[in-house]
Amino acid sequence: MTKPVLIIGAGVVGLSLANSLNKAGIPFEIYERDEHISSRGQGWAITLHWVLPFLRKMVSPETLKGIDSVQVDPETGRADTGNFVFINLETLEPKFRIPPNERRRVNREKLRHVLLREVVDRVHWNKRLDSIEDSGDGVVAVFTDGTRAEGATIVGAEGNNSRTRRFVAPDTYRNNRLPVRFVGSAADFTPAKVKPLRDIDPLLFQGCHPVSGNFLWVSLLESPEVNNTKGTDRERYRLQINVSWPVRTPDDEVKPSSEWRLAEMKRRAEEFHPILRDAVHAIPDGSDTLEIVLQDWPCLDWDNHGGKVTLAGDAAHAMTMYRGEAANHGILDAYMLGEALKEVYKSGKGLKEAIEDYETEMRERTSAAVLLSRQACLDAHDWSCLNENSAVLKRRAMISP
Repeated sequence: MTKPVLIIGAGVVGLSLANSLNKAGIPFEIYERDEHISSRGQGWAITLHWVLPFLRKMVSPETLKGIDSVQVDPETGRADTGNFVFINLETLEPKFRIPPNERRRVNREKLRHVLLREVVDRVHWNKRLDSIEDSGDGVVAVFTDGTRAEGATIVGAEGNNSRTRRFVAPDTYRNNRLPVRFVGSAADFTPAKVKPLRDIDPLLFQGCHPVSGNFLWVSLLESPEVNNTKGTDRERYRLQINVSWPVRTPDDEVKPSSEWRLAEMKRRAEEFHPILRDAVHAIPDGSDTLEIVLQDWPCLDWDNHGGKVTLAGDAAHAMTMYRGEAANHGILDAYMLGEALKEVYKSGKGLKEAIEDYETEMRERTSAAVLLSRQACLDAHDWSCLNENSAVLKRRAMISP
């Protein structure tokens, strides 16, 4: 096999796969719809936990050091206990503390920059996939600018609105929207103002209000060590603050303006414990406040065209963030697909067989994960459902590397 793997999407999953193939000496090209890596400013954070042993096998030692360097709080990361805390938003009392586990809380955009370093010369920017054609002994990606690229196989890793998914599952590609609305913003806090929040957990915590069902997610984005204010009179922490709620009436629908979204966050926070209420109210008026559409796709069957087209990450199994597993599953996809492609390029295994083996493992692993994340989303807004059997708590993956 000499034709390259064509990766559609230069997100975390696409770049993780690229690093794995690069390390193995397998030819590949990446095609990304954006003009450059920071076009959309993906500045929020993600947690890498059970996937870390696999990630270490996929990237170079230099890239691994880079990943450690983009933690939202390197000082905490150096001695992190890994607790996952879910609290009563009325009282601050913990409902759950999931036992410690190794984790890295990293800035998503900075992580992409790190993963880009060793594969940047293989990325083609401003390339939006238009269609896919069979070329007999390969496959062709056709882009909206009229250019074409031929390879051995196409990997759709372009997120939950994947155009590749439309090609392989034309009748079932649409996501399922959940009956929950989710908005979020970010704000800077002084050390004194952030202390009561970091006393709950230094990196992130979640909680539910037992009466209203409103949900709060607070996550550190930058510490003074990261934003270079440590030891100065401008020392600050930056937090990501999200609020979500179940849709019960038309009034629960999100309005189109950023101003309304922030005002709604503050209105729903009125009933929270004063520490949490004041944190939400501290977000300055005029702050960019986004809606994250909660939707999923439980890795339904698709036609891989004899192994010539497959999916990875959110393109294959979009899931909500209430169990914190989406990025971990996506990176594990990249690892498993990289291993499958090594057998094709290095050992002569048939492409169709290799891709089908990859998809069988992924589908078994992620179909259940999507549904667990869906249930966790619903449970997180219903205090009565939050017990040891809740999907919020059920054991995270995984298999051994």
